[in-house]
Amino acid sequence: MKFVILQLCLTVAWAAPRLDPLVDSKRGLIRGLQATDGDYAMFLGIPYAMVNYTNPFGPSLPYPNFEETFEAIDDTAICPQINEFNNQITGSLDCLHLNLYVPNTATSLNRLPVLVWIYGGGFQIGFSGRYVYGPKYLVRNDVILVTVNYRVGPYGFMCLDTPDVSGNQGLKDQLTALRWIKENISAFGGDANKVTIFGESAGAASVDFHLISEQEKLFDKVIMQSGTTLGPWAIVESNPNAPIILADKLGFDTEDSNEAINFLASVDPKLVIAVALESNLNFMPCVEEEFDGVERFVTEHPINSGIPKAKDIPILTGYNNREMLVGASIGESTDLDVFEKYLTMSFNFDDDEMMTLVKQFYIGDETNVGDVKDNLIDFQSDIMFNHPVHRSVQKYLENSGNVYHYIFSYSGDRNFVKWRLNVTEDGAGHADEISYLFDVSIIQETPTEEDQTTIDRMTKLWTNFVKYGNPTPDITELLPVQWTPVTKEVLTYLDIDNELTLKRRPFHDRMAFLDLFYSMNKHLLKGYKD
Repeated sequence: MKFVILQLCLTVAWAAPRLDPLVDSKRGLIRGLQATDGDYAMFLGIPYAMVNYTNPFGPSLPYPNFEETFEAIDDTAICPQINEFNNQITGSLDCLHLNLYVPNTATSLNRLPVLVWIYGGGFQIGFSGRYVYGPKYLVRNDVILVTVNYRVGPYGFMCLDTPDVSGNQGLKDQLTALRWIKENISAFGGDANKVTIFGESAGAASVDFHLISEQEKLFDKVIMQSGTTLGPWAIVESNPNAPIILADKLGFDTEDSNEAINFLASVDPKLVIAVALESNLNFMPCVEEEFDGVERFVTEHPINSGIPKAKDIPILTGYNNREMLVGASIGESTDLDVFEKYLTMSFNFDDDEMMTLVKQFYIGDETNVGDVKDNLIDFQSDIMFNHPVHRSVQKYLENSGNVYHYIFSYSGDRNFVKWRLNVTEDGAGHADEISYLFDVSIIQETPTEEDQTTIDRMTKLWTNFVKYGNPTPDITELLPVQWTPVTKEVLTYLDIDNELTLKRRPFHDRMAFLDLFYSMNKHLLKGYKD
């Protein structure tokens, strides 16, 4: 009888605006907040798991059920890292939290589809709070938004080829969060069978890792923005000496990685992050060894992976038209050494002939960097993002995926990274689209009419996809173009600029050249197995 009364009370509460939303989840009672900038409720900082403090580099532990009502009112938790906005080392191991944003229209009789955000940041930084990822643009389209914290840097991606620290804990954190959502989202008025996972950069590569993993399928659609597991930055070889190097920098001398990892577990996480930054070690996803009783997530290099989950799944993927614009504009990677730097990320070359071939294709015999800056931006964008996405699209098609491809070209006042770094060149750089999907709190200016139109279009396209598996189920004044999926015969894509335009074969000459180059040198790709 008490359960029935509670359910009746909750149904009434969900049916009307509420000041104090309360949900009875399978983990216990959770109380949130009613939003002040829209018709939705916020459930902030819900713990979905907990770090094992005796082994913070290993698997998380289940979070105990709530004995009392959990007050879900704080979204400020950050896993240990250097904060990109103030350059300070910050964070706590008490960080495996998620945030739920639920439109007031969600009820047990009107279950809404769910959109789960996985942030980018090179697997080294990132957090899920409203400071960057404000929900109001997305939730007004009647979808539930969930943003997830996961471990990054050494705590998320220490790969030791041992049972206790097998690697990819950040990806496994995401998996644990998806399992929590599957189990509990119905209590919030969500449809557990309509869950779309989406992310940008490392978040997009994470989504791709979920797509190729052998774990259960906890989603029915995916969106990947500027990232894929085929990017040369998405996976590295494990380094068993990493904890020894970090421990040594903190004054603990040992040649035993187990001793080193036990020592690091006792050290303030901020110190671990500090020496990790000094060491220039890469803490990234890795291929895991197999151990009895240890859950594996990445079982082989993505180059060799099949994608059985891609069969008949709607996939929306793309990138920005000048991905590497910002780095070049602020003086990074603008010399001619970029060809060796970026090609050796992907290939095991034993001579300079292949690098010379690529260099001649992009810049000919030019030696003046200033004269070929745009060409260098194109090359870096192609190697890091554009061509990896292009290759992934082909793999999805081979596995009967239903793929919608886009390029974001819009250059407005809210392009996120250009705005932060005061870059005024035309085009959309890496992560510039984020502020047209999320209400980024640090951009306080009211959107211009053009920017607001782009916000409206992007969020409508993305949430249409979440609801229907089709970003343009109907032609409207806002979305006047029918976005058709890619086929093996026709590589269509939607150019998202001041206007929406359906086009074919993006950057055709460059992609065709790189298709041939990668085909010729496939045997030299890092991780490739014949």
